[in-house]
Order: sequence, then structure tokens, then C-alpha cells
Amino acid sequence: MERPFDIFELTADVVSDIRKQPSKPHRHEYEELLIITQGEPENYIDFFNEAMHAPVVIYVAQGKVHEFIPDPETRGWCVRYLSDFIPESNFHFYSNYLDRITFSFRHGTCPQQIEILCGMIRSEYNLNPGSSNIYRYLFMALLSKLEAEGKHQIPADQGFMSSSHIAFKSFLSILENNFTRSEGVGFYADKMNTSSRNLNYLCSKVFGKSVSEIIETRKMIEARRLLLDHKHTISEIGFMLGYSEKSYFTRVFRRKTGLTPSGFRISLQS
Repeated sequence: MERPFDIFELTADVVSDIRKQPSKPHRHEYEELLIITQGEPENYIDFFNEAMHAPVVIYVAQGKVHEFIPDPETRGWCVRYLSDFIPESNFHFYSNYLDRITFSFRHGTCPQQIEILCGMIRSEYNLNPGSSNIYRYLFMALLSKLEAEGKHQIPADQGFMSSSHIAFKSFLSILENNFTRSEGVGFYADKMNTSSRNLNYLCSKVFGKSVSEIIETRKMIEARRLLLDHKHTISEIGFMLGYSEKSYFTRVFRRKTGLTPSGFRISLQS
């Protein structure tokens, strides 16, 4: 993208133009937020296929392989921005620990409030795209609103964090510095000065996943990023992520994604 921020409405004409273009997965060089208020589009993130049912929010982090196929009735908004446009959002933070971030939002007043915010952002952006202060703060308000709607998938800050949320973010910080190592739950529990049982309870309570699931997801997300270019062989990537055997890395990757690492690379070229 030429600018650090862009927003446009998914009108009937825009959707028609998208549908006329050849459909092909592409690697994102920006963050993208799709707010679908009508329709049943298809969405692919790193080759996970989901049929969407409005109203739904789709967040695509930079570096993901993405394809969006709207049906004729799809309507909503699309926001694209570079990662340094705003302080790190919860969407961006948790994208390292979730295969994809998609969730429905409530009917009633919520869609109206989101529509109003999107309209205000577009209006301010169109008036003066070079002066970002106003539409940046409006966009941060939109993100906060959507994060609150998606709190069943990503923990929302809501102005403060409980002791559980603080401890969980501390665990994720430790994980981020160590996930390439071949360490299990006990290693992270020791780092947190707690037991493996308590750490699993914490992760399940805040995030709905076990420690092992979170570690594996982080490794596999990084594996997909490394497979996007061809700087390293599959064996090298497995070793970089703490897998001493290529066969074991391949089994874990296939179980998690449905493709072998080599199959994932081939899919990128098709």
C-alpha cells in the first residue's frame, strides 16, 4: 500500500469489481480488518477455509496468506493499515497465538455503532488523508469496540487487566522469547514460579487453550511465515523451531494445518 492507512466501503459496485477479478491467495504486506454486515463470503487465511455469515469481523495480520471471496450480497467495510499506524492492538498481539481471528458480533445497536464509526473514519480520512490524528483516534475507538465484541476469542483490556490477564500476558512474553526452543509446559511454569497445573488452568481460563496448544500454535504460525520465502529448507525451519527431526515437524505441521510443509509451499505457487 502507498499510504499507511486506507478505508473503503464494500458497496454493491465494489463487491462486483472484486468478484470480476481473478481470485488468488496473496501474502499481506499490511494489516486488514474486514467488517461484514451482510452476506456470506468465503475467507481463506493461511489456507484455512471458512464460510462466513454476517455480521462478522475478520482480522488478517501482516504476513498472512489471504483470499477473500464475497458473494453478491456481501456488504460492509474494509480497513487496511500498516502495523506502525497505531500502537499494537490486541488483534495484532494475539495473531501470533491464534490461527485466525474471526468472530460474529451482536445484532441490535452494535452494527449501527460500528457503521457510524466507520462512516466517521472514512469522512475524516477523505477530508484530509495527510492529517491522521483524528481518524487514527477514531480507528482506535473502532478497534476497542470490536475487541470488546470478540472478547470470547481474544481477551479485551477494557481499561484495566485482572491479575489473571496480567499473568497470562507475562506468560506470552516469556513464550515469545523462547518458543523456538524444544521446551514443554514445565519450563514455562518454572519461569512463572508456578506449577504446570496452575499455568494450564490460567491459560484455559483466559484463553481457552492449554499451554501445549498455545506453544504449538505459536510454532506453527512462525513455521508458515518462514515457509513463505525460500531462504531455508524444511529441515532447517523445523530445527529453527525446536524440532530435531524433519519427520516429526512434518507430522505436527500436517496435523495442525492439513498440509505438509512442502505442500504448503506448493500451494503458494498454484
